[in-house]
Amino acid sequence: MPRAGTRSASSDGTDIAWVVPPSLRPALAARYGPVLSGTAADDRLRALDRFAACGDRVTARALELGHPPLVGIVDYKTQRNEPVDPAAFAPLARQREVRVRNPAGMLTERLRAAVRTTIAAGGGLVVVDGEEDLGSLALVESMPAGATVIYGIPGAGVSFVRVDAAAKEHVRRLIEQMECREVDLGD
Repeated sequence: MPRAGTRSASSDGTDIAWVVPPSLRPALAARYGPVLSGTAADDRLRALDRFAACGDRVTARALELGHPPLVGIVDYKTQRNEPVDPAAFAPLARQREVRVRNPAGMLTERLRAAVRTTIAAGGGLVVVDGEEDLGSLALVESMPAGATVIYGIPGAGVSFVRVDAAAKEHVRRLIEQMECREVDLGD
């Protein structure tokens, strides 16, 4: 089975997942694109054309600024497990809402497929039961060249990653370094 490829999820509650090994954590924590905060982040966000957001705070902020992303990936809580009101994401949820399970430290095929489907359908909200952090990889992998993917970096600000061939190749290599396995998602 190709490690970075995509496979269909099983109908028995299992799924293919790419698991982050401890050795890959520093590479995933590295910054890939400018990281801005405050007014600089807001100004850059307002200037974006086609973009997607991963994380509750950055998705909510884009909506507060009246500049919704094509796709938002959220889990209704912040890094500190503070709950986020689902109503904050209503404009995206009205467009389309997809719910998926994605355990912490993993990128499931269900999340990757939900991102692809939501983009193809013209946008919306992907709500993750579990952890959404690695959804930024799925966004870079699936958004068209020229788009931007934004995600929050706790204590630093918002990362802006321009989607191009190099960014897609970088994501492919990261996923390739993860451990691919079948996981039981309990549904």
